[in-house]
Amino acid sequence: MMNLTPSGFMVSRVMREELQGHRGLVIWFTGLSGSGKSTLARAVEEKLHLAGCRTFVLDGDNVRLGLCRDLGFSTSDRHENIRRVGEMAKLFLEAGVITLAAFISPFADDRQRVRALFSAGDFLEIYCNAPVDVCEARDVKGLYKKARQGLIPEFTGVSSAYQAPVAPELSIDTARQTVDQSVSTIFALLQRRGFGSG
Repeated sequence: MMNLTPSGFMVSRVMREELQGHRGLVIWFTGLSGSGKSTLARAVEEKLHLAGCRTFVLDGDNVRLGLCRDLGFSTSDRHENIRRVGEMAKLFLEAGVITLAAFISPFADDRQRVRALFSAGDFLEIYCNAPVDVCEARDVKGLYKKARQGLIPEFTGVSSAYQAPVAPELSIDTARQTVDQSVSTIFALLQRRGFGSG
């Protein structure tokens, strides 16, 4: 880190937010594979977009196909994957974008380190809470089947642990709630948090 100096912005986050008429925000969806993270992130983004908001979804598979394609699924690589995503989400926030990050992010310490990058009110953690048997029954990608066959090592929920959030801003029972119900629950949270004001 020697000889590095952070560069300031001529155009501030506040100026960007004033131009677009809403503030930036990071909404972090965590949960097992198949718990509905990406589905909810995309559905919430669509509704926000229709309301005239600037949005972007950061999805686990998409990020690993690009920015993090050099990483595997060892514990250390998972730490680095989430670190990179957190730093990227921070840049999006400075741009005034509502960023919806959908990542298993199985380790509590990693999620806490990401949260620490943001000021109060800029980061919302949403736990997509579905038991592993429900997620495995969905198994739209066939990953649980491969993990049970030993073809995918260190697979969260099968051979690697998932540390559930203790105090997320929102926990959604995605095994029971429909996508529409879950989206409504998330928007109610945004309203309670005063989103859109200021």
